[in-house]
Amino acid sequence: MPTLPPAQAPFGGRESHQAREIAESFGADPDRYDRARPRYPGALIDRIVARIPGSDVLDVGCGTGIVARQFGAVGCRVLGVDPDARMADLARRHGLEVEVATLETWEGTGRAFDAVVAGQAWHWVDPVAGAAKAVRVLRPGGLLAVFWNVFQSPPDVAGAFAAVYRRVLPDSPFARGGAGTSGPDAYREVCARAAGGMREAGAFARPEQWRFDWDRSYTRDDWLDQVPTSGFWAQIPAAGQHKLLAGIGAAVDAAGGSFTMHYTTVAVAAARTAAAWPAPG
Repeated sequence: MPTLPPAQAPFGGRESHQAREIAESFGADPDRYDRARPRYPGALIDRIVARIPGSDVLDVGCGTGIVARQFGAVGCRVLGVDPDARMADLARRHGLEVEVATLETWEGTGRAFDAVVAGQAWHWVDPVAGAAKAVRVLRPGGLLAVFWNVFQSPPDVAGAFAAVYRRVLPDSPFARGGAGTSGPDAYREVCARAAGGMREAGAFARPEQWRFDWDRSYTRDDWLDQVPTSGFWAQIPAAGQHKLLAGIGAAVDAAGGSFTMHYTTVAVAAARTAAAWPAPG
């Protein structure tokens, strides 16, 4: 965590959904990803389920099935779609049904869903093409809901983390922005793009933005377990990775061996209208 750095992500002048080498890098260690990535607040899952006409859910960028399992636990039938076969394989070992494709190329083949959801994944999807695909597979009243966990560590811990990045990777956006202190404002543009795509698709009600605040405690080992799950980790040379982990571990030790991370889950959601239903497949 996070998928994006605290400032504008350095995608070499591309939109995030065009950076396929990063979007499809998470399967390098799917077991770690599944173990270390935080889940989503139950209040978010409950709110989505309460708003949809049925229980069929399409999970976009499902990865190892973190989101899919949360929806399955409340009685939903979930189909996952993910471009990384390694992540999909682990999700299947959890008993989930997954098809390997990007959402833009995935074929719905006449299937219909009550919700299309994406946890920590919609920025890897073209926001206009993705919303248009959701229109084609959502039933009237169905919901497109995309969401992200955004973390904000305590100021002293955030400062210590940023100092490690400045020392090891001085040109890193984490060093410039302060690793661990992104906060929900860092995802304002991402949410705006998601909402814009929904509006451009032309078959959704006005997009809503939701926010859920919660906390999670981390030990030193817990935090070091999730650091390599960032999409940018693979771009760091091995020597830099080792130095970062050592420095971050020392920073947590200096903070007493554990700390409490504040999370804000930000979501953008819009309901499919009944216009032009059924939509062309």
